[in-house]
Amino acid sequence: MADADKGGPRTNAKEREVPVDWEALEDAFENNAPEVHSYLQLTTGEVLRVVDGIADPEMHARIASDADYMRVDPVSSREQYRWMERFIPMVEETELRERLAAAIDGKGAFRRFKDVLMAYGPERERWFAFRSERLRVFMEAWLSAHALRAVPREAWPTEEDAHAKESPISQAELSGRRGRGADALRKQLRDLGDNLGARDLEKVVAFAEFVKARRAARTFAHRHEAASGEGAPESEQPNHAEPPDPADSEDFSSSGRPGNTPQ
Repeated sequence: MADADKGGPRTNAKEREVPVDWEALEDAFENNAPEVHSYLQLTTGEVLRVVDGIADPEMHARIASDADYMRVDPVSSREQYRWMERFIPMVEETELRERLAAAIDGKGAFRRFKDVLMAYGPERERWFAFRSERLRVFMEAWLSAHALRAVPREAWPTEEDAHAKESPISQAELSGRRGRGADALRKQLRDLGDNLGARDLEKVVAFAEFVKARRAARTFAHRHEAASGEGAPESEQPNHAEPPDPADSEDFSSSGRPGNTPQ
């Protein structure tokens, strides 16, 4: 490896262009669970998520020792908690503001905060947009610190990529399962829906709306080139030295992935 620690910044290194998958990288930056390890593939821009106890240990060791994979340093729970604290005063509705303030008091704050926002569509979307902008600051600072420059991703692989001698490890290969297409997943969802009652269907619909709103809020990925030259306010510069707060380590993300604590 070129660095003593693959997650540490590169000094005096030539800038390298990477076709970053922004949505996957955002997921990696917000997931600070100790059993989850994320890596950015510097050639393809894909992000691999390695979960202890699920991924093949030998494959994980292969990734960790490969200079083409950069370990992602996620944002600490403590910093993401501060984002909730900063967002709450921006909420205009007094009752909701008070409910959110009460929700973040004590263990389980991230889950309670998310649960309160579930019933407030507009504010929920504002929160996703607010958090995405905070994450963007951290991601761009991290890329810059490692002499990486994000470039647009190609819609289709080039002929050179198609005939590459050795393809990078895929998430499906890492997880020991084959990926399923969107059509197959939609069919499975319809089949599951046929066997659910009205109350359970309401929960499924609410969750689907939650995920849809979260995706819609990630508009920064499409504005990245235009915004890449803008500096972040000093108060929002990332502080990677601060350790994560384990207070909410038992929470789970809205996407159901293990350990993606803050939401």
